Amino acid sequence: MATALNRIDQLFADRDRKRFIPFLTVGDPSIEATFHLVKAMVEAGADLIELGVPYSDPLADGPTIQRASERALKNGVTIGDALHLVKRLRESGMAASIVLFSYFNPVLQYGVERFFADLAAYGADGVVIPDLPIEENGPAVTAAKQNGIHVISLVAPTSSSRINTIGEQATGFLYCVSSLGVTGARTDLREDLADFLERVKASTTVPTAVGFGISTPDQVRAVAPHTNGVIVGSAIVQQIEEHAEQLKDPKQMPEAVEKIKTFVHQLASALQ
Repeated sequence: MATALNRIDQLFADRDRKRFIPFLTVGDPSIEATFHLVKAMVEAGADLIELGVPYSDPLADGPTIQRASERALKNGVTIGDALHLVKRLRESGMAASIVLFSYFNPVLQYGVERFFADLAAYGADGVVIPDLPIEENGPAVTAAKQNGIHVISLVAPTSSSRINTIGEQATGFLYCVSSLGVTGARTDLREDLADFLERVKASTTVPTAVGFGISTPDQVRAVAPHTNGVIVGSAIVQQIEEHAEQLKDPKQMPEAVEKIKTFVHQLASALQ
């Protein structure tokens, strides 16, 4: 079982406070830019950072995050680079929780036991593996528990018959998928989303966080009463894409980081 020292457990100890969780892809458009963006997002109010490991076949991701992965992969970014970024962030004094988002194949290629040992050694707190169902995650969960790392489970509206099973096995927090299909900003959220989130909350003792499709302060505000945390990915990645050229230029990077920081602050402030 994960120890009480895991930063995710500490973060959600106060269930009355809502938590903001931004996602960004490691190495998009560069490792250096990701480092400065993460630091800025924490200053803007982010409570937990979700770092996407670029992958060539990201089945759960929509076009925006797919393009981010492609840009990072062109830079030669690997799962090892993501782990070393975590280490660098910790060495810089960052105390916020960090979760990696990776498909299973990179984890398998890296070595499951080695991966979880390095997650702990470098200062990460958990991992989301969207293509690893709970029926097949035994070895990963065992390695995670040995290192005090949480394997964050996902539950989708299509998981109706499995909600209780997933909820009972969840650790850290339970990642609720707000919409069917892949990641990506949505104009409207599902009409039955609140009911889904309440059913998930009733199925588990761990906190919940909702993501996939949430992209505006109004949407953050709308889902907040039904969850403990809100995850925004594609909308932030889109901002990074729009400022990619500036982020690659050391002289222009600070201005671009500040613009994205302002965007993240607007989203995080919607939870206050």
